[in-house]
Amino acid sequence: MKKFIQTIKNIFKIEELRKRIVYTILLLLVYRLGCFIVLPGIDSAQLANLQDNTQEGLVGLLNMFSGGAFGNASIFALGVMPYISASIVIQLLGVFVPYFRKLQMEGESGRRKMNQMTRYLTILILCIQGPAYMASLHSQIPESAFLAVHNLGWSNFMFNFVSTIILVGGTMFVMWLGERITDRGIGNGISLIIMVGIIARLPYALTAEIGEKVNNTAGGVLMLIVELVVLFFVFVAAIALVQGVRKVPVQYAKRIVGNKQYGGVRQYIPMKINAAGVMPIIFAQALMLFPLIFSQFDATRGLAATLSNYTGFWYNLIFGLLVVIFTYFYTAVTVNPTMMAEDMKKNGGFIPGVKPGKKTVEYLDTIMSRVTLPGSIFLALIAILPAFAMLLGVNNQFASFYGGTSLLILVGVVLDTLQQIESHLLMRHYDGLMKTGRLKGRSGM
Repeated sequence: MKKFIQTIKNIFKIEELRKRIVYTILLLLVYRLGCFIVLPGIDSAQLANLQDNTQEGLVGLLNMFSGGAFGNASIFALGVMPYISASIVIQLLGVFVPYFRKLQMEGESGRRKMNQMTRYLTILILCIQGPAYMASLHSQIPESAFLAVHNLGWSNFMFNFVSTIILVGGTMFVMWLGERITDRGIGNGISLIIMVGIIARLPYALTAEIGEKVNNTAGGVLMLIVELVVLFFVFVAAIALVQGVRKVPVQYAKRIVGNKQYGGVRQYIPMKINAAGVMPIIFAQALMLFPLIFSQFDATRGLAATLSNYTGFWYNLIFGLLVVIFTYFYTAVTVNPTMMAEDMKKNGGFIPGVKPGKKTVEYLDTIMSRVTLPGSIFLALIAILPAFAMLLGVNNQFASFYGGTSLLILVGVVLDTLQQIESHLLMRHYDGLMKTGRLKGRSGM
């Protein structure tokens, strides 16, 4: 505890770090305030039915990602998931389309162009999701709640058109907040916004679970204790999964050691069972939200209901497969065997029994594929755990924290933000600000 308090003091001693943290907190407060601003022309007192319908299933998950804005008919109701979906499409194009692959290799200028394309695609997705959300509002809340239509004489088309523009502007503003946090704050802005929305729903979910177990179930207190213990172990497993195992399996360890030694210690190639972090599960979840767009049309309502059934077989099977696929995809994007082989050659290292050059690249690629497989399967199992928790009687809202996107995003974003704070502390420590010399980052450990 003493060391923790000293670390907090050190954080506030660094002026730049202190300003970044305060700036981040203020922008997150702006976002949370916007989540409670109802669309103009809608009576907030008549949203009870909408809020009840957005507590469970896939819609409840979307509501949690938006911090409750989806169920509040807020100007931020669509959240940042359209931006995540657009990012997925652009990154996939970077793999399959030569023009986008060329942009990825152009450095900062290429990234700026791809970011601009991502924004344009986000607006296009919003123009589809906005009218679908308004159609959902008309079907779930009384027509008397639309004050602009009944009191001001607006037509439904005009009201929906104006509301869609506001929803598009709200999501673009949230994106802007995320970019400002990334540039001038601490941590990844978009990820922090999603995390804050998840944390905001945790007290409601925990309260609902306690009330249900204590009041409605025999032996409910004991069941609640068991659930919390299981949640703790799932939380620990999620931390290990997000951080990634830093040593490769034993059968590969002896073979992927370079002959070069530094200070008498052999240098291992840095491979992780989960090199992709939480990004695969975010991408997969964004794609699983697409069926909600088609749930308002009669021709596709049945298929959309099947693919949106949060505890259904097909939903969890497709979701798990998407997590595995995106784990391989994101690992291929972030881990470059060619660069690893070149770095090994520059440092005078080699793999015993494998020729340098192309053979080394092929060998590293094969090993990376084998190492990624158990990590991707474990990630997929964590992703679908909430469905099993719900089938075992856990409240739908609280079950989403037993793994799935919610827990992994929460763990991943917190660890990433703490890593950035530690980097600032370590940098100032080397400059002589800190005297103990004992603070080490995760990567240093």
